[in-house]
Amino acid sequence: MPIVVNLDVMMAKRKMSLNELSARVDITLANLSILKNNHAKAVRFTTLEAICRALDCQPGDLLEYVPEQEEPES
Repeated sequence: MPIVVNLDVMMAKRKMSLNELSARVDITLANLSILKNNHAKAVRFTTLEAICRALDCQPGDLLEYVPEQEEPES
């Protein structure tokens, strides 16, 4: 997937656990884990806003575009 979620990186920089972030943003551990492990298909702006507020960061600190590499033709 070309969009990578760097939630774990920002949590480490802020020394915040998944449990603490979950409590601060009122999102279940399961949903945060899905986001953190790059398995989310979508994220609401309200969720992104709450995470940015809790981690004191910008959306660009959490989301990164990494183009997929094309496989060479044989």
